[in-house]
Amino acid sequence: MKKVFLIILLMPMLSFSQKKDVLKYFKTKDSLVGVKNEDGKIIVPAQFKVFSYLKDGEAVKGETIYFDGPKQDEKPEKNAWGYVYDRNGNFLYRPFFYDNGADYFSEGVRRFVKNGKVGFADRNGMVIIKPEHDFVSSFNYGYAAYCDGCDWEKTEDEHKAIIGGTWGIMNFKGETVQPVEKSAKTVESNGKYYPYPFSYNEKEKNILNFFEKQNKMLSEIYYVNHYNKLSADEKKLFFEIVERPKENFPFYQVNAFDYRKAEAGLSDFKFLVSVDDKKVIALEFEDERIPFEKWLQNKIKEAREFQKEHPDHPNKLSK
Repeated sequence: MKKVFLIILLMPMLSFSQKKDVLKYFKTKDSLVGVKNEDGKIIVPAQFKVFSYLKDGEAVKGETIYFDGPKQDEKPEKNAWGYVYDRNGNFLYRPFFYDNGADYFSEGVRRFVKNGKVGFADRNGMVIIKPEHDFVSSFNYGYAAYCDGCDWEKTEDEHKAIIGGTWGIMNFKGETVQPVEKSAKTVESNGKYYPYPFSYNEKEKNILNFFEKQNKMLSEIYYVNHYNKLSADEKKLFFEIVERPKENFPFYQVNAFDYRKAEAGLSDFKFLVSVDDKKVIALEFEDERIPFEKWLQNKIKEAREFQKEHPDHPNKLSK
């Protein structure tokens, strides 16, 4: 029984550490892009007009294969951009079109489009929330807004709004959540309040406690360049686990949120914590990973330099 128990315990660890086959993009003479493995076997045939800069022979990064553009001679699909395949060459989904490209990952998932409806997939390409609504926002602080019967406004402006239709709020299970009375932990969205969406086991509480112990310093660093004077309650970050370990991702991702429960910064104040809790990594642009202590030292230095150059800013670092 002990041997069987040991094997069961090792299975998750092995799934996290499986080595990926090396895959590379290739280009044809007419600039169509596909993917081959190291032996030259075609995994995905060359059929895509890729818009991002891509070298012939460039390695496929990440858990899936992404083609940043349409297939040759295809008719555009509304709200869709590019194609995602698994590393065996099986089609997975078409990402939602956002900010002139494929939707970003937010809180461990990103939007995709199927038959005109929007759903969510994780970094492995697994469908987390089925595509059932005409539009869904990205997840922020555990919630996403959705609508049915809505559409983009008719305008030539670069930035368009979704208008009309019936709106609601969904949780990470894709369930519609009803508003509640305002309290200390409720989350505000468009003037309505919703229940605190996160729950944690003891291990996860310990992970968050690491950040809570340093909350004062991290909050001061984040708010030092804010122009408006903030109260003590406003000048405080909230840390939440937004993604948990899974195949190809042996980490807990912790994001910081400001006093409005909005994501604190587009590129920083996001962290990875290893499954054994021994390694904390800060994420920067393009998923650059920096050891937490080094990242913190850099941020403290930047904050002090900013404060020295802008002595009139109201949100000061502690002495």
